[in-house]
Amino acid sequence: MNFAETSAISQKLSDAGFHLVKSVDLADFLVVNTCSVTDNADQKCRKLIRDFKKINDQIQVIIIGCYAQLKPQEILEIPGVDLVLGAQDKFRLGEFLLDLSKENWVNPTYPAIEEVKTFHPSYSIGERTRSFLKVQDGCDYSCTFCTIPLARGQSRNGKISEIKESVLNILKNGVREIVLTGVNIGDFGKTTGESFLELIRELDQMEGVDRFRISSIEPNLLVSEIIELVSKSKRIMPHFHIPLQSGSDKILGAMRRRYRSQIYRNKIEEIRDKIPHAGIGVDVIVGFPGEGEFEFQETYDFLEELDISYLHVFSYSERENTLAKSLSGKISPAVKSWRSKKLHELSERKNMQFIEKFIGTTLPVLFERSVKDKRIHGFTPNYLKIESEYNPEWINQIVPVEITYQNTALKSLSLA
Repeated sequence: MNFAETSAISQKLSDAGFHLVKSVDLADFLVVNTCSVTDNADQKCRKLIRDFKKINDQIQVIIIGCYAQLKPQEILEIPGVDLVLGAQDKFRLGEFLLDLSKENWVNPTYPAIEEVKTFHPSYSIGERTRSFLKVQDGCDYSCTFCTIPLARGQSRNGKISEIKESVLNILKNGVREIVLTGVNIGDFGKTTGESFLELIRELDQMEGVDRFRISSIEPNLLVSEIIELVSKSKRIMPHFHIPLQSGSDKILGAMRRRYRSQIYRNKIEEIRDKIPHAGIGVDVIVGFPGEGEFEFQETYDFLEELDISYLHVFSYSERENTLAKSLSGKISPAVKSWRSKKLHELSERKNMQFIEKFIGTTLPVLFERSVKDKRIHGFTPNYLKIESEYNPEWINQIVPVEITYQNTALKSLSLA
């Protein structure tokens, strides 16, 4: 979603007369759109500022995004920062840059950081074959480990009619795949009296779109009707990314998640029953307070039993202003690291098992614009990443390929 917003803000700046430059030493401004899901995101922001300042000590630094919304004063104390904009003001960045350009600018500052309540339509254009389309923002959940509701406010969204208008604008740029994204996309419709199911039904009927892909969706919001629609659709890709966070009901309760492991298991089995070839990704957190050896083993065994495609593994990161910070049973970094390693190994094994199902089959692959080491890559509908020798005629094209396996990387042989 940050990628979509960065692209939208960049376009606003371009319309206002600013120009993106490729060289740091030529830039007047450095704008950093921050995430703050983990402490690592904050650290990366600090390092980026230091590195850019070493190259161009005259560059003026503006920090926007979630980190800016949560800790504006902390950011201002970072040497070299000139301006901090919260979520409410980041889409007005051009106005602030004009002020920064004036010679009378002296002290670093930030406007009053307010709770954001408006929805800003955003989508990415020009940098990838796929476009990320923000359909929803904010979250009404109260997971004990998460700062996102504080950073992005309550759940809100645009109207379906407005989303469809954005799709038409995206298509004018030759995009073949649109990824629907948001903080909690399954919650779409709270501010407009609509629903996520209604949204994807409408999008599924739109002519001229090759692919829609659903980004991360909460298991309790992935209703059977959505799975049924995806199973029959030619436009909505058979790929789900469903946060689990823990396979232990005790830890899920401590996290204040809105489901338990059996509900999650039922959801995976329902997908496999209706869409056997679907790609299924899972988010999981290791080292949450109170996760002893027994609870971790519960999670490991639960994931091992599930017919999934890959894992995204996160080590628990303590965040200010969250209930989890006050919980007892803190886990050491060494234990978190070991548990993360075990789940990464499990993910690799699960991914190989999933890949092997498709060796020798022919699947349509949308090839990306990016080229590296004289190779080109793309994705199947169920999110297998395919690599092949570079062929310029394949860029931004959907090509039927026979899937083979070589040297621990997927390759492709065109049958077209």
